[in-house]
Amino acid sequence: MARHLYTLIYSLFLPIIVARLWWRGRANPGYRQRIAERFGFLPHRPRPGGLWVHAVSVGETLAAAQFVKQFMEQNPNTPVIITSTTPTGSEQVKRIFGERVFHMYLPYDLPSFINRFIKNIQPGALVIIETELWPNLLASCAKHDLPVVLANARMSEKSARGYAKLPALTRPMLHSLSVVAVQNPTDGQRFIELGLPTGRMKVTGSVKFDVTVPEDCHKQGVALRGQWGADRPVLALASSHPTEDEQLLDIYPALEKAIPGLLLLLIPRHPERFEPVTNAARSRHLHVHRRTNGNVSDDIQIYVADTMGEMLNMLAAADVVVMGGSLYPGGGGHNPIEPAALGKATLIGADHINFTSIVNELTDAGAMAVCESLSALQEEVIRLLKDSTAREAMGQKGLAVVENNRGAVGQLLKLIRALLRK
Repeated sequence: MARHLYTLIYSLFLPIIVARLWWRGRANPGYRQRIAERFGFLPHRPRPGGLWVHAVSVGETLAAAQFVKQFMEQNPNTPVIITSTTPTGSEQVKRIFGERVFHMYLPYDLPSFINRFIKNIQPGALVIIETELWPNLLASCAKHDLPVVLANARMSEKSARGYAKLPALTRPMLHSLSVVAVQNPTDGQRFIELGLPTGRMKVTGSVKFDVTVPEDCHKQGVALRGQWGADRPVLALASSHPTEDEQLLDIYPALEKAIPGLLLLLIPRHPERFEPVTNAARSRHLHVHRRTNGNVSDDIQIYVADTMGEMLNMLAAADVVVMGGSLYPGGGGHNPIEPAALGKATLIGADHINFTSIVNELTDAGAMAVCESLSALQEEVIRLLKDSTAREAMGQKGLAVVENNRGAVGQLLKLIRALLRK
């Protein structure tokens, strides 16, 4: 009954959802493309029995990349279908996999759209990255006897409270899952308390620890440093959201006074923010340069990374990395494993609830520092940029944490292979 009410409400709001999609297309034209896919009409017809992976956007796609690559190596004749919901997620899929996988947008969560999609692709199993749960999607999977793995799953205390308020929707969704591969036991216990059968929970760790740094990544970082001035100190703000770039720009004069020649590298999370971030720097009378503008002059203070898919190379060129999504209330933070895997001293703001266990492990090891305020962040940045020994020690500890936590991808592959054989 609850799901039927949800479906009715969703149907009533669908025109608004579509209108919002079109509105977002003003800043990112990708939202106005391939709209038919969001209603379950397919541009591709892969062979039946493939592996369907749903990775909602950029972060989830990056998390899925390693296990998808290994799955394709081990199962070269099994098609892989990746769905996402954002154009940036789509671009990330194309960048990483090219034409080796089928990419489509996930249909809106209404039974007719989802059923049409599943009937047409006839997958052998669905892997959902992290915690992207949709009532009709999971009900349709159960209807078609399609096994579902919730991979790299996490459940924060805040999210658990939200799901607990809707038990009539939450419990059926959890019972539709074949396996929930959680990042840590604490999150796993929250799933069980919400109604997941105990035997379906597996603690595998985070697949993000299995990140692979490309062989030429550090070389690319050195090349970038050469363009900027090899001896210049570089501070990077990674995966930034609105207000975060502005916060760093506001303290930049004080940082530059303490660290002469400092270059602030801003890496916005979404491409529609490239222009606003550039304008924010100019409005503060700072010398700004964009990645796509070519050569860098010596007087540049702010460098805006206005391309997609170069995050690792950019971070490899930095001395200190600040993780975005954590400098404003409700942000939740972004994955700090990539800078750790590069051996970079890493800082994160107060709001990192989406990565609590990872942040705790890194901070406990001395591989990361949590800055509760902008002034604390400013002090820590100055300290690390002035103390190369402390900076390098933090980076090496981060590398050690990453190496000690590898292995989740292998466990996940075993779970998926077992379900596909059934």
